[in-house]
Amino acid sequence: MTERKVTKTLKVRIRDKHAKALRDQAASVNFVWNYVNELSSRSIRERGTFLSAYDIQKYTGGAAKELGLHSHTVQEVSREYATRRKQFRRGRLAWRKSRGVRRSLGWVPFKSGAAKWKSGQVFFNGQHFQVWDSFGLSQYKFRSGCFNEDARGRWYFNVVVEVDAQPSAGEGAVGIDLGLKDVATCSDGAKLENGRFYRDLEDKLAIAQRAGKKRRVRSIHAKISNRRKDALHKFSRHLVDRHEEIYVGDVSPSKLAKTRMAKSVMDAGWGQLKTMLEYKCDHAGIVFKEVGEAYTTQTCSACGALPPQRPKGIAGLGIREWTCECGVTHDRDINAAKNILAAGHGRPAEGIS
Repeated sequence: MTERKVTKTLKVRIRDKHAKALRDQAASVNFVWNYVNELSSRSIRERGTFLSAYDIQKYTGGAAKELGLHSHTVQEVSREYATRRKQFRRGRLAWRKSRGVRRSLGWVPFKSGAAKWKSGQVFFNGQHFQVWDSFGLSQYKFRSGCFNEDARGRWYFNVVVEVDAQPSAGEGAVGIDLGLKDVATCSDGAKLENGRFYRDLEDKLAIAQRAGKKRRVRSIHAKISNRRKDALHKFSRHLVDRHEEIYVGDVSPSKLAKTRMAKSVMDAGWGQLKTMLEYKCDHAGIVFKEVGEAYTTQTCSACGALPPQRPKGIAGLGIREWTCECGVTHDRDINAAKNILAAGHGRPAEGIS
């Protein structure tokens, strides 16, 4: 039996001595982006036509050598621009800035075959880049990817590779309710607490912000982000290894981020968790599905009723436990997770036996 192949993105940190060379390339990438941005805007304004990535390449051909870029990088900038313009449905996107306090973080994309592993280093655009190789990159064939910079000025090499799928040995199904008190609550009672990523750093962050220590602020934010990502990776991996079906509520973090709950929603990282679950389930060959979570909090998972004492609306957010008329006492979030699991199996939230 042939093993199933899946794609995976590997991310390794580049040594700081290469930062200047990468910043120079990133500045040239910004120049190409801004040129394409103006070109596309003029085409729409003067001709009424949207330029595709193929059309844009006619205007950027031969520019790579003059700008010190790989030809694949210029092509990828054009393709990415056309994709984002279509996604946001705008004739002109934001400019990429290479200087100033609001400068864009560095980004240098490339296509398959442009980057290679040579002499224990990443070889790209005629230069060798030393990395902290935590994955054993020599065993992979590089596909497309990019170099990117974080808020602290550190550079990373991101590359897509092909790996063997690792089937999950888990059994059974689980429903997941996403919330603010707890990031995720499972139908079997497992929970991922919100706030564990930053509570011990809040005071330090506040002091650094008041003192105007921008570098310190960026460092603390990065630590919080890394903690959040680590906790979500471990939680999602635990779920994928233990189950063969995973169902999660279809709550929209982007919509709730526009409300008064924005800070809590951003801290929770719902979008990250769902993305991790989706690709890990795909790699493991198990079911992942988002289901409608309407009335999952209010419906009794035991009898399917909507009793008068159920938690309702914003006023009911403080109700963490409630008892149904049938006599069953529910933890609010576990009850919702059980209803999400039932909905994933094709049964409506109301009328669950």
